[in-house]
Amino acid sequence: MASSPAASRTCPANGDNTPGRASGMSRRYRYESESDVGPTVKSLALCSRDEAERAASLEELSRRVLACLGADRPGSAQLSKQTLLHLLLLSRSCPLQEIRDRATELLRTAQEQGVKVPRALSSGPSAFIPAKEMLKEVADQDVLTESFLSLGRVDHITMVMAMHPAYLSCFLRTQHALLEMDGPLPHHWRHYIAVMAAARHHCSYLVQQHSAGFLDAGGEESWLSGLQHAPTKLRSLQTLNKLLAHRPWLITQQHIQELVCPGAEPRWSLAELIHAVILMAHAHSLCSFGWGCGLNPEPDHIGGYTFELPSPSPLRRSPHGPHGLAHEEGRPESGEGAMEVEVLMQRMVELQQQEEECTQEEMVTRFERQRSESIPTTVVREAPPDLLLCLVEDPEFRYEDFAPKGEQSPPTMRAQDYSWEDHGFSLVNRLLPDMGQLLDEKFQVVSNLTYHRMAMHEGVDTHTLRKALWNYIHCLYGIRYDDYDYGSVNVLLERSLKVFVKTMACHPEQTTARVYHAFWRHFRHSEKVHANLIVMEARLQAALLYTLRAITHYMR
Repeated sequence: MASSPAASRTCPANGDNTPGRASGMSRRYRYESESDVGPTVKSLALCSRDEAERAASLEELSRRVLACLGADRPGSAQLSKQTLLHLLLLSRSCPLQEIRDRATELLRTAQEQGVKVPRALSSGPSAFIPAKEMLKEVADQDVLTESFLSLGRVDHITMVMAMHPAYLSCFLRTQHALLEMDGPLPHHWRHYIAVMAAARHHCSYLVQQHSAGFLDAGGEESWLSGLQHAPTKLRSLQTLNKLLAHRPWLITQQHIQELVCPGAEPRWSLAELIHAVILMAHAHSLCSFGWGCGLNPEPDHIGGYTFELPSPSPLRRSPHGPHGLAHEEGRPESGEGAMEVEVLMQRMVELQQQEEECTQEEMVTRFERQRSESIPTTVVREAPPDLLLCLVEDPEFRYEDFAPKGEQSPPTMRAQDYSWEDHGFSLVNRLLPDMGQLLDEKFQVVSNLTYHRMAMHEGVDTHTLRKALWNYIHCLYGIRYDDYDYGSVNVLLERSLKVFVKTMACHPEQTTARVYHAFWRHFRHSEKVHANLIVMEARLQAALLYTLRAITHYMR
């Protein structure tokens, strides 16, 4: 998530690649983009909307950096690690060319002065999507510029989502309201709750982002060294956090009562709790997007840079694990890929023209068949680092199928009995004013988002495909729509797409490049990102519905 840079802090000089001297999580997972001489984006107004002010700030940045380099004193060049990483970040991701070019020039000057400068370990925001292709598909650069001017940086999530600027705009509005606007929770608590949520999916990307936001908001460093250092009230969210992340259908009014009833100690107000629930669900679903798009670490994140010289490597691997190459594999021949697309388009047309009506019993049978279908997704992945595990309670608690074969499953949630439109929206708006409207806008935008194209074809109505994706994810979470024929899911979603969707929605940390490249092999990357957005928002809504239903039952 995009967030403000961390506070200015002195660090080892000349590219010492050792984290700060303090031990524990706080030093390992913070932004390292600030300098002891203070040339930061915010403090120097590099993100000012006034061009003259921005130009003056750029000159001031150059002056301070050159002064540190001691250009007039040979042999005295010295820049802190944070300053170097700050320049690297600007040189790689600033959408304003004059700032990007100046940062690159300053790094080159530092290197010429004998300073060991960092280099980014990735060529772009995603390990799955070639940087050149992403640049071609991000047509609207204005949305990136606006993000930089508002937030002081453009992170990899923003860059990938910029393929769909209409969605990105409402996503950033919602996220800003959750993290920065007035609300019942202190700002540093909001970031810490997001850290707790992201850690459940082993998402070091978001853990680093929100650790930085937590410290910038005045949070205590020791909290990042382990849950035992956080206040009891925050730790009391752990059960709800793990259920929201992995099995939200198990959430009951009892879980709510334990947190908000008058005898609870410490007690959460309903407004505080709904804020925390939305933050957790938002972070969980964003983990799905991050893993599903193969996000690389930010250039100033741990794992995103090195001070070592590059060594030749024949194959570039994804930073998300050793189980899939970051480059695309198995892309079909043109004729084969075109045939796959033609078959899918024909199936969509046939479904739209279909006049046969199924009985209600047959609709339920098709839902149950889809819900209990075995889709293997387990991948052996190395254990997450201890610095993530220290933020996770009960790490063995993971996703399990809503309806495991041979076992009695929980009751299905019928959308007609409890839905976002009729129940969830008003409850959220009542307890957290305006948030229901922001979430609803985001759900509406992603559901209706279309460019009327599919792979190499234009003028295509993709409604049935988008609806099948959304309803399949809700099916995985045990939510049934009485008026939807789940037979359409098998017709439109090939098995490789189902594997990707289930992996991304249910245990995103197991997503690999191989899984990403196996489905829709002839589609644009922007179309795959669109599918990721649908998965992310459908998962978010499903998790919220179960929790909001529990809150509704408690309030009766």
